[in-house]
Amino acid sequence: MNALYHHARKHPAGTAFFHEDIVWTYRDLVNRSEDVARGLLARGIRGGDRVLLHMSNRPEMVFALYACFRIGAIACPMNLRLKTVEARALVQRLDPAIYLGEEGLYSVVQSIEPDILAPENRFVTGQSEANEGAMAWSALTAEAYNGPMPPEPATATPTLLLTTSGTTGRPKLVAHTPGTLSAIAEGFRHQGMDAGQIVLNASPMVHGSGLSTFLAAVNFCAAVVLVAGFDPETVLDRIEAHRCTSLGGLPFMFHALLERQLQRPRKVDSLRHCISAGDVCPVQLQADFEATFGVPLRSVWGCTEASASFTYGLQPGTVSRRIPGVEVRLADDQDRAVAPGEVGELLVRGPNVTVGYWLGPDRVEEATTNGWFNTGDLMRQGAGDDLWFVGRMKDLIIRGGSNISPVEVERVLLGHPLVSDAAVFGVPDPVLGQRVAAMVRVAGAVDEAAIAGILTDTRGQLADYKAPEWLLTVDAVPRNPLGKIDRQALATQMAARLAA
Repeated sequence: MNALYHHARKHPAGTAFFHEDIVWTYRDLVNRSEDVARGLLARGIRGGDRVLLHMSNRPEMVFALYACFRIGAIACPMNLRLKTVEARALVQRLDPAIYLGEEGLYSVVQSIEPDILAPENRFVTGQSEANEGAMAWSALTAEAYNGPMPPEPATATPTLLLTTSGTTGRPKLVAHTPGTLSAIAEGFRHQGMDAGQIVLNASPMVHGSGLSTFLAAVNFCAAVVLVAGFDPETVLDRIEAHRCTSLGGLPFMFHALLERQLQRPRKVDSLRHCISAGDVCPVQLQADFEATFGVPLRSVWGCTEASASFTYGLQPGTVSRRIPGVEVRLADDQDRAVAPGEVGELLVRGPNVTVGYWLGPDRVEEATTNGWFNTGDLMRQGAGDDLWFVGRMKDLIIRGGSNISPVEVERVLLGHPLVSDAAVFGVPDPVLGQRVAAMVRVAGAVDEAAIAGILTDTRGQLADYKAPEWLLTVDAVPRNPLGKIDRQALATQMAARLAA
């Protein structure tokens, strides 16, 4: 918040961000955020209360986020791809004091029971009749709070909760504070962020990458071109129109941009920093992208719990470099340091690391040991500060940069009356990294229509990106000697069958 108010005083007419070719200045950003903050206060929202944010990259999302920071409320961005079943579970867990959403997404929460999310605590952009059961966004600021604004929240108090998937299938709520968010924003300095940048942000601000990119841009007084959702044609057009200099995204996004640029070239020579994160970026994609766009496509490791721990490597591949102020080490399963060149689990310690996992009001579970966060990712030390990503210790499926818990998908499959056992795993994919596949044991003989019915039922309960794309029936789900599902072996089997 300090950086925002500083820029508003020094450069009130400076561009904070563009949205659909409308310019929002730093003065606008402060004034609109203050309006929302006073609207929240007028409705009794106070420090520590959860505010559910269910919006794409749009001005109201920005204003709501900074309004939460201003009054010490806890901003809780919600994944835009959740279905009603998933959203209801998250709302029950968070027990938000208020819901702030947009008309195109509201149908997901519309049927959630009033005793879980009261209609008078739902505010939605737009005037569509589809928003029935919710208040108009204009009503949020109609009744302004005229009392004194609360003091600035303590730097160690949770102010943001970001969901991340775990191997248990229950999403974790990663807690960040004003202190950790400030360190994350400052860490972008080492990825080329400065006041001269024009940053295109098409990554959803409900996730760590899109949100931290915006916060970092404000921290350095850089202008942001805010894009509601990733569409390669729109992104390329915005780069050309605004002469964007910086672009971050997931590997599949850069793959799509490369394809569309080759089909219909745009003037993109303004780009200076292109950074891929969230998943393994293929070396061939890096080479092809640079050949077409004339700028290197860098790779950076990151995670929700320890964002901005690294900057990009100086050579192609899955290499990153530690930034000043962040400590890293590689350890074996006995927490002993591994020798240079050997593979070990990455541990990170620094001011950017989460304070823990939110369990409830004033209840945060430690995520570190002596300040060290175990990432669950395997790396090896290269020359100098180079750290090369090797693989993941967890069984999470990474599809287009999104984490998917196999256990969560298995639970849905096992809820179907025809399914008696299930195993879910990732199949390698050259564009998305992985796709979701499943093996199931069914009760009795089934035909193709029954299998299609299982898939349809599953897709109705899960976000589209989590649902299996292939479903194979087996007499028994293969397991290792310990009785655990061997997901890597299943992935290999499935890949071979798909290739046949």
